[in-house]
Amino acid sequence: MSSVPVSSVYADTLYDGLTTKPRQCALVTIDKGEIVSIVEGVPLSKVPDGTIRAPIAAPGFIDLQINGAGDVQFNFDLSISGLEKMVAASARGGAAYIFPTFTTAPDNDYRAAVDSVKIALNEGVRGIAGIHLEGPFISGERPGIHRPEYIRTLAADDVDYLCSAAMDLKIILTIAPERQNPAFLKRLSEAGIVLFAGHSNATFEEVKITKTVGLSGATHLFNAMSQATVREPGLVGTVLGDNSLYAGIIADGHHVHTTNLRIAARAIPDRLYLVTDAMQTMNGCSKSFELYGKTIKLKNGILTGPDGTLGGAHLTMVDAVRNMVEMTGIGLGEAIKMASGNPARAVGLGDELGELVSGTAASMSFFTEGLNCIGVAHRGVFTKFS
Repeated sequence: MSSVPVSSVYADTLYDGLTTKPRQCALVTIDKGEIVSIVEGVPLSKVPDGTIRAPIAAPGFIDLQINGAGDVQFNFDLSISGLEKMVAASARGGAAYIFPTFTTAPDNDYRAAVDSVKIALNEGVRGIAGIHLEGPFISGERPGIHRPEYIRTLAADDVDYLCSAAMDLKIILTIAPERQNPAFLKRLSEAGIVLFAGHSNATFEEVKITKTVGLSGATHLFNAMSQATVREPGLVGTVLGDNSLYAGIIADGHHVHTTNLRIAARAIPDRLYLVTDAMQTMNGCSKSFELYGKTIKLKNGILTGPDGTLGGAHLTMVDAVRNMVEMTGIGLGEAIKMASGNPARAVGLGDELGELVSGTAASMSFFTEGLNCIGVAHRGVFTKFS
């Protein structure tokens, strides 16, 4: 891979992350890492020398939930080199930015993960937008692959630590809202931490109460959460029937039935965002790995633990986009919004990332006509994949 600063990009087809309609023959002018202008209908003869050209260009895809990639599992490799490998492997799958996701672990282990991401950002590692802590503050009733003995509730010192850390880092925190002190959640939200409900058995009323103290969405919709029933919407029904909550979804064809994917895409198209929930096998060589004493094996594109419980996903962001188009019938522009603009807005980064308009960061993902990623740009620095 090679990285070079660029001043212009020419896309045969360009999606802006705001609308679903593409622009044709679009020239993007860049200055100091920001988009200056986008002009459609530009003939090739008018394109400046040195311009990066791509069949398809889109806002840089943002993966808000990625546990590992490139043979690195974030929980067990907090090194800068490990994070760089994760970024590179996910970028080959279309993600310009990731939120490395640290899952439920013993005691205060999550704090070392926060520190490692801070260090990586301070050292200039491109492609990291923040950190996602998926646990340990979840529900033992909906643990999924997480180890139940490590699950606990938020304590005052956790809140103090996280509020302090959020001064320098964008943090997503997945919690079971029904198990937490609302006053703690209010403090976290006011500190800028993005609160998502996940691995939760919350009722409609419990979610409604938590919304008043800052809950903004749900982690991997349909999976590891209370389902909709005839008289109790549960977390799933509450999110689908709400007019403000965002939701991530794993579109690998294994975690969520295609009918449920279609329901979500139609119910909340502007608030649904794609995640990979990827493990270290994504763009790596490993076929199995250990996760706190559980062996997770990859077979036929599915990751499962010893009892058949899904253990993350073997998925890239561009795979998720492709799957949404093929499985739900939505257009490519809609699916690209779910990989770029929607996740950016879900975590409060919409003024900076996820959209291609004048004044936003020149952060982009580039694809062939067959949706194979050929490169990404971080604030005007283009990385091409060989």
